[in-house]
Amino acid sequence: MATDTYGTTVPAEDAVREALSTVNDPEIHRPITELGMVKSVEIADDGAVAVTVYLTVSGCPLRDTITRNVTEAVSRVAGVTSVSVALDVMSDEQRRELASSLRGGQTEREVPFAQPGSLTRVYAVASGKGGVGKSSVTVNLAAAMAADGLKVGVVDADIYGHSVPRMLGADGRPTQVENMIMPPSANGVKVISIGMFTPGNAPVVWRGPMLHRALQQFLADVYWGDLDVLLLDLPPGTGDIAISVAQLVPNAEILVVTTPQQAAAEVAERAGSIAVQTHQKIVGVVENMAGLPCPHCGEMLDVFGTGGGKLVAEGLTRTTGAEVPVLGAIPIDVRLREGGDEGRPVVLTDPDSPAGAALRGVAERLGERKRGLSGLSLGITPRNKF
Repeated sequence: MATDTYGTTVPAEDAVREALSTVNDPEIHRPITELGMVKSVEIADDGAVAVTVYLTVSGCPLRDTITRNVTEAVSRVAGVTSVSVALDVMSDEQRRELASSLRGGQTEREVPFAQPGSLTRVYAVASGKGGVGKSSVTVNLAAAMAADGLKVGVVDADIYGHSVPRMLGADGRPTQVENMIMPPSANGVKVISIGMFTPGNAPVVWRGPMLHRALQQFLADVYWGDLDVLLLDLPPGTGDIAISVAQLVPNAEILVVTTPQQAAAEVAERAGSIAVQTHQKIVGVVENMAGLPCPHCGEMLDVFGTGGGKLVAEGLTRTTGAEVPVLGAIPIDVRLREGGDEGRPVVLTDPDSPAGAALRGVAERLGERKRGLSGLSLGITPRNKF
């Protein structure tokens, strides 16, 4: 900090730039100083500071957020009397340099989660048939792990039946920087979905090769950063996407979701058995819609029967030759459905509700695996409390 000829204390440029280093780009989640986004800093004798910031693209949807965050950070520097923020746009060369930097100097597109040094746990959430609540489970597990301090991303790989953005409350749009896509975030979770690129509720009418290419782009072209956990919400069954996941992310572990009735359990076991052919590990089974607590007496009503999760786990244990546990049983809860419709996961709005507590229990076990603990060493049977 310097003093001018009139004895006024003028803030030092180093102090202003240090304050700017605390401002993260809202899409990339790294300091704007580190990303080369600070074009200039000018300080007048009266303490007025003018900062010019580069935007990655001219139509950046979060320009107001950047302006506000820069203004707040610089205003806290001693001696600053006012802050003005101007916005410029990166040149093509600057964007190329930024994309290369974010990829760690790699120019070729590659799936970072499939690299030998990747520390990200990848869980492919699968089901044999639709309507078992696979997406609800995925979204709530992601939100719960993020709330527990993990860095989490979700790929809505159900191209035809995409629903994750609504359930997670992700109403933002991706931003493209060169060949890199910046995913929006909601409830602390980064998310990408084909629904973010289609108008309204338009259907996606694609065949196998296009589905594979879409998944490849979601994995390789999206800037995920250093994730702890990536969840892939797969379409039902053992079709193109399930095969593509095994090819693109061979280290992905399969999490099977089923409902209690035997008919659903048989189909779910079939979906999990793909691991034998793809040489993937099955991390466990989640039984959804596992009974309805009576609102009057609290007794559990077995609307869809019982034991489906246990049947699937036992069948997959026999098929794969490795122990496959039941990680949890999620009861029917109207708050779980309401949270999906409103984009407010029940693990955040009602964490102690029956469904919220059960889902948090599964999330804790998956999170413990990331932290290197042995939380999955026990076979958890349906209706155990967590």
